[in-house]
Amino acid sequence: MIAHRGCLFIVSAPSGAGKSSLVNAVLKREPGISLSISFTSRAPRPSERHDEHYHFVSADTFRSMIAAGDFFEYAQVHGDYKGTARQSVEPLLADGRDVLLEIDWQGARQVREKVPDCVTIFILPPSRQELERRLRTRAQDNEETILRRLADSRGEIEHAHEFDYIVINQDFEQAVEDICAIVRSQRLRCPAQAQRHEELIQALLR
Repeated sequence: MIAHRGCLFIVSAPSGAGKSSLVNAVLKREPGISLSISFTSRAPRPSERHDEHYHFVSADTFRSMIAAGDFFEYAQVHGDYKGTARQSVEPLLADGRDVLLEIDWQGARQVREKVPDCVTIFILPPSRQELERRLRTRAQDNEETILRRLADSRGEIEHAHEFDYIVINQDFEQAVEDICAIVRSQRLRCPAQAQRHEELIQALLR
């Protein structure tokens, strides 16, 4: 039987839309998906841990990795570098493992060029007022950073139409279920199922 290739899922959103919380909830409900931990040149927030939330490196180290061709995708986001290492994605997909990337629209555009059959999901907040409220209540950034993220969100949302799916994070549980439904439907598509269950199909044809 030919081993099936894993599916690559991308989840993007403007800062404050609840992307990380949604992704963590989906990973708990949907076994078999590996979250690729991104590299970033920004400093960790108080609640973040190295190698768990991000691989935190200096800007010089990040640029050296770019020069070495280490990244599957990378971009400069809110003034800092963010990127996904090749080793975090390509071997897992080849081994039949589904992989989820939590990246911005720039990275998603790069990945679509390399993996045209990836599944892309964009998360939207229910309103600009709610987006600002979430940025402020999470208490992770100073006022200057919050205002920059709010301003940047307009440019990010302009690219929502490039994605396969749009999920509105108004009701958290419903948004989680919407993303899980996308994952399940993708796994049930004919090419993937035919590869996974080739022996069963052949047995039924006898």
